[in-house]
Amino acid sequence: MKYLKYIFAIIAILIIGFFLIGLIKPKVSYACEIMVEKPVVESWAVIQDEENLPEWLEGFQKIEPVSGSPGTVGAVSDVYFVADGQEMTIRETITAIVPNESISMRYESDFMNMDYKLVMTSINGKTKISSSTNAVGNGIFSKSIMALVGNSIKAQEETNLSNLKKTIEQNTKDYFPTAETSIEIKED
Repeated sequence: MKYLKYIFAIIAILIIGFFLIGLIKPKVSYACEIMVEKPVVESWAVIQDEENLPEWLEGFQKIEPVSGSPGTVGAVSDVYFVADGQEMTIRETITAIVPNESISMRYESDFMNMDYKLVMTSINGKTKISSSTNAVGNGIFSKSIMALVGNSIKAQEETNLSNLKKTIEQNTKDYFPTAETSIEIKED
């Protein structure tokens, strides 16, 4: 019986400790960056092209507009992912956008809310892409989980940016056709 009391005491301490972690560190914040060997305008075009999303966002399935004009401030969309065999939906709201420079978004799900900003900077014909994220769990259980898995969430963003770099650098689509490239030459 004495051992049972010790076991329950240890379990109680672990449970209290778990919830205290969420109270002490309720928010996860991190920043990441990459350098891309393409100019800003092309990098921006690749990011804005929905056809490219599955190439750099792990588990991405589809995006469905909910309200507003896609790609503009105030636009709301549902983004569908599959993670570990489970489908999840995240509500995305564009909160700010400066074409070829930055985009800020708010992501909301049952588990957490996230404020995300992506900034592009031109450096000698290349593009530095920086992201910053602030995420908070919805509820004490979610906050505790977020505090424990914060490093893995940052690692996922680093993977996404690495995949984005490959997607941009391997891009062959001409997002800016000129009059010369769009005119067919006909022989008589």
